[in-house]
Amino acid sequence: MCPMCLCGSKQIKTNQIKTNTKMKKLQLFFLAALAILLVNCATEKNKTVSVTSPDGKNTIQFEIKDGVPFYAVSHAETSVVNPSKLGFIFKDGDTFNSGFTVVDSKTSTFDETWEQVWGEKHFIQNNYNELAVTLQETKGAKRKLEIQFRAFNDGVALRYIFPEQGISDSIFIMDECTEFNLASDGNSWWIPAYRDNRYEYPYEKTKVSEIDTVHTPFTIQSDNGLYLSIHEANLVDFASMTILQSEETSLKCDLVPWSDGVKVKTKAPFKTPWRTIQIGEKPGDLITSYIILNLNEPNSMTDVSWIQPRKYLGIWWGMHISKYTFWESEKHGASTKNAKWYIDYCQKLGIDRLLIEGWNKGWTPAWYENAMHMFSFTQSTDDFNLEEVVKYGDSKGVKLIGYHETGSNLINYLAQIDSGMALYQKMGIHDIKIGQVGSRLNMKEWHHGQFGVNYYRSVLKKAAEYQLAVNFHEPIKDTGERRTYPNMMSREGARGMEYDAWSEGNPPDHTLKLVFTRMLAGPMDFTPGIFDLNEEQGFNNRSVHTTLAKQLSYYVTLYSPIQMLADLPDNYDGNPAFQFLKDVPVDWDDTKVLNGEIGEYITTVRKDRKSEDWFLGSMTNENSREFTVSLDFLGEGKYEAQIYADAPGTTWQNEPEKVAISMVQVDKNSTLPIVLGEGGGLAVRFKKLN
Repeated sequence: MCPMCLCGSKQIKTNQIKTNTKMKKLQLFFLAALAILLVNCATEKNKTVSVTSPDGKNTIQFEIKDGVPFYAVSHAETSVVNPSKLGFIFKDGDTFNSGFTVVDSKTSTFDETWEQVWGEKHFIQNNYNELAVTLQETKGAKRKLEIQFRAFNDGVALRYIFPEQGISDSIFIMDECTEFNLASDGNSWWIPAYRDNRYEYPYEKTKVSEIDTVHTPFTIQSDNGLYLSIHEANLVDFASMTILQSEETSLKCDLVPWSDGVKVKTKAPFKTPWRTIQIGEKPGDLITSYIILNLNEPNSMTDVSWIQPRKYLGIWWGMHISKYTFWESEKHGASTKNAKWYIDYCQKLGIDRLLIEGWNKGWTPAWYENAMHMFSFTQSTDDFNLEEVVKYGDSKGVKLIGYHETGSNLINYLAQIDSGMALYQKMGIHDIKIGQVGSRLNMKEWHHGQFGVNYYRSVLKKAAEYQLAVNFHEPIKDTGERRTYPNMMSREGARGMEYDAWSEGNPPDHTLKLVFTRMLAGPMDFTPGIFDLNEEQGFNNRSVHTTLAKQLSYYVTLYSPIQMLADLPDNYDGNPAFQFLKDVPVDWDDTKVLNGEIGEYITTVRKDRKSEDWFLGSMTNENSREFTVSLDFLGEGKYEAQIYADAPGTTWQNEPEKVAISMVQVDKNSTLPIVLGEGGGLAVRFKKLN
């Protein structure tokens, strides 16, 4: 207020008085503003800061409560993650999860569109808003920690960065305190962590509040109506994250330990993988989310001309149904004679790749048992001549896919890896499958601990040196490294088709769970394509719980840039349904999910990268389905729909091999009725007409 007193009619007004009054008002104004600013600065350290996705829906809030860092996540008006703690526990009880204050925070925006070398979508938009918060301990060593948060339209992510700050000693992480305190319970689909068969278990369905310690991706149908998947991206030199239930819907990061109990062994500076939560309003939104890829580094390879998506045959299924043996015997699968027979079929069927397993010395009837098996990666068995087979294949236009089975004896493998890969390079081979059968690496370390993470990454880099595209079996889970290293083509990492050869078989809903769980991480070499669904031989009566039309649908619904045609080649010869396997691509321009429910059914369409053709795959669990889908995804003009459907009355238990093939002309204004038998499927090629 002005100190000047104004009373009655007596008012002294001079220019000097006016000037003094204005100056005093300005002084008081600036003093008040400064006071407000100082108060704000003093309290800023305790205020909530947030970042929201470009579309305004996904919000991450960060705050310090009594020195403890917390984050929370919401989607529009719906709470997804309630306040959840962050931080670490180091060795000897050294806590790094409290006593913090905020010393800096800043936001930024990023938007780019990048091109995949190969993939389920040619061009991917990477658009996010970022919040980076720097914390510092208020006492003791006053160490700093940066936490980065990114809000995408399809989810959120966070990671820790421990900066260079004069600490030269090794850092042993005993626990990561990251929590996921879900705001709602809901149905979840999961496989258990810390079991000897790695990721190869049927998916359980329970409430979130009833889970075991589980692997990621961990998929949830929340009671609040949203669909979530918790996973990680850009896993480098760190332990894999599993999810531990601490109480009801309160979940926590649980890092896979070394055999000595330490979770991560590192030094400053270090950064963690991204902890990700994909958020969708429909189940299919999770499948068409590219947050995992976007959180990896761009392509690091200059020459990718030798990396080619492919379909392939294999001397493989015959060994799993015991028609052949992996090891040298009268029924040895990988003989020169048998390899040439397969190559002849490759040429006849129009498939230009052949995988041969068991061609090298070291295989025994107990090769799959936990032991330090001694395989050779350069010496052929007595009945196999690698050079002769390669030359024969070249004459027929068929290239071999190399195979290295380590048996998890990595000491033996890494001693030979250069000579083994150099041999393939010399033979003009550019593709390799690498197996790590065994419950522990070197019979000691988890596949998905820091030791295993570093092993798989080092082998991938080594393969790139020899221009080999990799298909890992018994792998570490996919966290998007295919963006950085496009020679990381596919991997197993779940129960594949082989279980249908010698076990009770995968149930009809198995693949309906895989597409919404395991395959959210990346491509899977499921090895589909079994046409002989009634054969009974091998360890047990074989149980392939699908129709043939569903096997065809796998080539669209189960994404991989390399797809095996897994059956014996003579089962394809002369079967009209094989035409779809010849026609279907493995490299795509775009992907859309038309409908789906987790574990129930799905319909996926993909556009060929090299033509205007679209392909559709639809499949169901043990229940039959009927619905109609719009074809508005098609381009302009007419298409011929080449339809491969379950024949009337066909189910996975009744004449499953029968397929009804028909053709009809359609356009973008058409609809397609879909009829799926029990355990059945549908596959369609939409061929663009001139």
